[in-house]
Amino acid sequence: MSRCCSIRCISSPNVAEEAAGAVTPEDPVTPLDVDRSEALWSIALKGFCMGSADVVPGVSGGTVAFITGIYGRLIGAVSAFRPGLLSALLRGDLRVIAQRLDLIFLAALGTGIVCALATFTRVIPLPHLIAEHPETVYAIFFGLILGASWTLINRSRPYTPAGLAALVVGFVVALPVLTAVPDATPDTPWFLALAGALALSAMILPGISGSFVLLMLGKYATVLDAVGHLNLAVLVPFGIGGVCGLLTLANLLSWLIARYERMVANLMVGILTASLFVIWPFQHRTYALVHGKEKLISSQPYLPDTGAELFEAVVLAALALAVVVAFERLAG
Repeated sequence: MSRCCSIRCISSPNVAEEAAGAVTPEDPVTPLDVDRSEALWSIALKGFCMGSADVVPGVSGGTVAFITGIYGRLIGAVSAFRPGLLSALLRGDLRVIAQRLDLIFLAALGTGIVCALATFTRVIPLPHLIAEHPETVYAIFFGLILGASWTLINRSRPYTPAGLAALVVGFVVALPVLTAVPDATPDTPWFLALAGALALSAMILPGISGSFVLLMLGKYATVLDAVGHLNLAVLVPFGIGGVCGLLTLANLLSWLIARYERMVANLMVGILTASLFVIWPFQHRTYALVHGKEKLISSQPYLPDTGAELFEAVVLAALALAVVVAFERLAG
């Protein structure tokens, strides 16, 4: 995984904020630092990895964005969509739009994501491989994310008490969310808006996928059916809530990253580490049939009865972990 250059995505905080414990120029690089000199092919490749992860239940594109070092830039690009940008769009002021939006980054990233979704649904049937060999696929992803988590934890040293607290809070808060069981919920406009806000916000958090949140809220089938039949009574409140939630969280994260970058990075590492419980290869997984497709709704980790199965999974995870460590050292 590439080591990011220490170029902030947002203007540096003032001296008073630095004195209050904010990011200072002496701080070491974190997974949230932005490298604006990164080649487009590298961004597209990371987008391809994000799209590949989105195909695997329990793994989110936000996770890959975080461990590949483009999370800070992604948050900055999303948070740039503000009311002032809409007025510039209505005026046709393309210069202002180009200045405020990281369009080249978003285009390269989006190209990679689309290519991955096409590859792993049409060319290489990854969902089929997951259904036939779940332990093998999840063992590889477990090793990749474990290696990335360990690398990021080491990179964030030395830890302050506040940094350790942020890591623990991220882990403790994310774990019950990731292991939640879906429940019946109303189809009222206010709840659809809430579901949209939570689902789209989850898309930019590592370890949590938007579709998983919709499944937990019992709204995955409702939204999917509304898209297929263009049911505006569902899509309008869901869309309004989703856009508001996404932009609100993106701007909040952008503000926090500018002032408390290491704290936010530690919080994200805690969330990422909690996702290992869902990605552990051996799970009692519960699926729901949604529009003819099986969707993961809950999972409980367990240890296999035979040592051979566990040994095979450990070897695959170790190989994946070794790849992450090797890339980290090469990048260093």
